[in-house]
Amino acid sequence: MDEHLQTLEHAQRTAIDLALQFGPKVIVALLILAAGYFVGRWVGKLTDSMLAKIGLDETLRLLLTRIVRIAVLGLFLIMALQNLGVQLLPLLAGLGVAGAGVALAMQGVLGNLAAGLTIIFTRPFKVGEYISIADEEGTVEEVKLFNTVLGHPDQSRIVIPNRKIVGEILHNYGEIRQLDVAVGVAYDTDIAAALAAIRDLLAANPRVLQQPEPVIRVLSLGDSSVVIAIRPWASVPDYNAASSEVTQAVLETFRARGIAIPFPQREVRLLGNA
Repeated sequence: MDEHLQTLEHAQRTAIDLALQFGPKVIVALLILAAGYFVGRWVGKLTDSMLAKIGLDETLRLLLTRIVRIAVLGLFLIMALQNLGVQLLPLLAGLGVAGAGVALAMQGVLGNLAAGLTIIFTRPFKVGEYISIADEEGTVEEVKLFNTVLGHPDQSRIVIPNRKIVGEILHNYGEIRQLDVAVGVAYDTDIAAALAAIRDLLAANPRVLQQPEPVIRVLSLGDSSVVIAIRPWASVPDYNAASSEVTQAVLETFRARGIAIPFPQREVRLLGNA
């Protein structure tokens, strides 16, 4: 019984000695980390405000702001470890060895990270633009370090790993898209009147942009009709609605003005025996 009491008393004395020796250092280290957190937030906000004033892209601005916050917090972490008496050189060496192993195990993740940094700094596209890449297309909603998120016209979201984007052929439509509507008119139609009717209906549609100027031209001579191409521009959000409205307006306008849209037809001749 006495031996147990002596062991307990020894443990208590040791705990008290450690608390007296390291307790203040731990408290100071925690205060340093807390200060680093708040200083990092303040410096991050200041950096974000400065970068916004010079008109830097939002994605790049957020990345630089995060880097600044992490750098400030890392500096305060080093100060806290030094206050605790931790030897940093052996710690850094150990982290380097561990980092090499982690890098080998996470090649795909690091590939996405490297590709994400490439996208952010080269800026082949930005948030709000409509792009086509890797057999997918949509409006860019977010550009993250590891993936890019597209909003599809069917209201779904497409998440593409960044390494699937870098090095691929990218079609960037920007913030406007060109409609592709075609209509056939009879061969005896007054083409000038038909083109004028199309110009009028495009000018009356608020979704259709007048700049760039809509493209309206005779496209081809079909089997039973003269094909007219109607290719105005609309903003990305209005693209689908504008395409439907223009197609309907062409049909209604041509009917109202007596412009015939012929049905496909073939002439078949039966040759009898002589």
